[in-house]
Amino acid sequence: MSAPIDLYYWPTPNGWKITIMLEELGLPYAVKYINISKGEQFAPDFLKIAPNNRMPAIVDPDGPGGSPISVFESGAILQYLGRKTGKFYPSDERARVDVDQWLFWQMGGLGPMAGQANHFRHYAPEKIAYGIDRYTNEVNRLYGVMNRRLADREFLATEYSIADMACLGWVRQYESGGQDLNDFPHLQRWFETLSARPAVIAGFDVGREERERQKHLSEDKDAQKILFGQRAQ
Repeated sequence: MSAPIDLYYWPTPNGWKITIMLEELGLPYAVKYINISKGEQFAPDFLKIAPNNRMPAIVDPDGPGGSPISVFESGAILQYLGRKTGKFYPSDERARVDVDQWLFWQMGGLGPMAGQANHFRHYAPEKIAYGIDRYTNEVNRLYGVMNRRLADREFLATEYSIADMACLGWVRQYESGGQDLNDFPHLQRWFETLSARPAVIAGFDVGREERERQKHLSEDKDAQKILFGQRAQ
């Protein structure tokens, strides 16, 4: 039995990507909670692992050559785990490109746009109609891209992959982003089908109680200052 992977984590769409992947792989892992609402992501020991002061991050004691390796950025972690195990990330170049393009589509588009929609809709100190409309509409457009992609296929790439895992959490947050999945029937079918997978259920459940013990972010002004007021210093 290999030593567990340390997962630095908080239950958010980016964190869920990794718990879902680890559950799908059946790899042992130890959760190290990084409570981002309390500023734990700025702890010096964590910054040695994740210099962008963002979770998730992992430390794999059984890295390349048998030596430990740390990895930050959720997309890079998914790719690393896929290469390490040979699962959910194909070795064939054409198939891998198919996965990569949808993974990077999520990293560069769906995640940031959904995050901004959620921010302007729920946490901005004043309601800015332009910001709300701009990002809500962009998430709607991106959901449409997924809906068209899934019209004639089960998954974003040829087979179930890290691309699907990367997008699941951001679709799970559809209500906070001002979307109605009934408008996207193929996306809705994909989401409901994958959400029923035991590993996805387990991945989404990691840290649920930790998060529920906190005040809702919309009511926690101190947490908002930590999350939304960061500068270089």
